[in-house]
Amino acid sequence: MPGGIVVVTSLALEARIARGRGVTVICSQGSHLAAALESAVEGGASGIISFGISGGLGPGLAAGQCIAAAAVRTGQEIFPTDRAWTRSLLERLPGAVHADIVGMDAPVADPLEKRRLHAQTGAAAVDTESHIAARIAAAHQVPFAACRAIIDAADKRLPAAALIGLRPDGTADVVAVLRSVVQHPSQLPALVRTALDARIARAALRDHRRRLGAGLGFPHFSSAVPDIPCIGSLRTELAVP
Repeated sequence: MPGGIVVVTSLALEARIARGRGVTVICSQGSHLAAALESAVEGGASGIISFGISGGLGPGLAAGQCIAAAAVRTGQEIFPTDRAWTRSLLERLPGAVHADIVGMDAPVADPLEKRRLHAQTGAAAVDTESHIAARIAAAHQVPFAACRAIIDAADKRLPAAALIGLRPDGTADVVAVLRSVVQHPSQLPALVRTALDARIARAALRDHRRRLGAGLGFPHFSSAVPDIPCIGSLRTELAVP
């Protein structure tokens, strides 16, 4: 029997939404994500998909807009997504933008940096997981796709509290967020805006997951694959990235 679909996320809310029949969800970041994904792929996988929220780089992209990646860029590397799988995503998600995503090792918060990245790469969105997933999928010759919902538009700055309020397991560090706001109260309006945008992105992700169905749109998904537990903590939802 072929393996299931491996879903790559970094937030507990993304992982919770992604769960389903025949799906292994990995919720982690950086080197921990890479190690967990390597282990999952070695155990057998039909495909890998990066699923979650991303920062907007392209002009006109608002919170909740879906990106079905044509390719993932990082440095000098370009990893094309699986054509059949990406076509399936576009068919099931009306209005999705077919564009490149750029992967970075840290969130991009500054609008000037976002514009620079867009001009340099042409990518419509940025996240911190897709390049890791794409690289491992290419190394193991496993079909790869990416489906991301925009959370912060290209002209919006992410406040510091949003960037530090994430634990390694993908859950919210509320104490760290409150401490940051107390130290720098001027960021509170931006944090509230980010929380509202996160709510929009979360609703979009839930709609995308429902539309993609079992196997997250993978064209050769077998319904005979059993349910697979998630890898990573799913204790609480996160209101900010």
